[in-house]
Amino acid sequence: MKKLAVLILTLSAWAQVADDANKGYKTKEGRDKVAAGLDDPHRDGRQKPLELVASMDIKPGMTVADIGTGTGYMLKFLSDAVGPTGKVYGEDIQTDFLDRARAKKVPNTELILGTTTDPKLPPNSVDIALVLDVYHHFDYPDKMLAAIRSALKPGAHLVIVDYYKSASPSPGHIRLERDDVAAEIERNGFKLLATREHIPKTQYMLTFEKSR
Repeated sequence: MKKLAVLILTLSAWAQVADDANKGYKTKEGRDKVAAGLDDPHRDGRQKPLELVASMDIKPGMTVADIGTGTGYMLKFLSDAVGPTGKVYGEDIQTDFLDRARAKKVPNTELILGTTTDPKLPPNSVDIALVLDVYHHFDYPDKMLAAIRSALKPGAHLVIVDYYKSASPSPGHIRLERDDVAAEIERNGFKLLATREHIPKTQYMLTFEKSR
């Protein structure tokens, strides 16, 4: 019985694998601090959003999902890329972040309140799903990947942009290094198509498609 209890506690702890990365999101004050960073007017220089969008090969008329959109930083760049005939889903699990994103009034954008296990995207609806600086915040990566997979059209791409573990200023904030992220995603029904540097020595970009 004691061994069973230990096993249950271990599995429970493993399920919420991003607990350390998500500590700053548990209070309104913490999220306000995060939001200030997400909306930093100098962020473009660090994030290079135009270069990121160009590397995603977005075509006019596509449907793109920004999973973990936060305050909607990427929405305008994605909306400009898909054009007036395209659509952008901005998903997040925090209503106050979505309120900030809504205030930006980006055209061709639909905001969605997801959960820690499901971004609640319509099935078979997305051409490209972007997960920018968010994968390391997934508490339940297997469940999130399954839900994202079901939202992708045939031939659609999943794009992961995240920090190298060695580039994180906070020990434990980034759970996995790039190659381990790729392996975890491939174990969950995806095939790695391309690997590139986004911000040298800081951020990488992985592009996947469904493997089966």
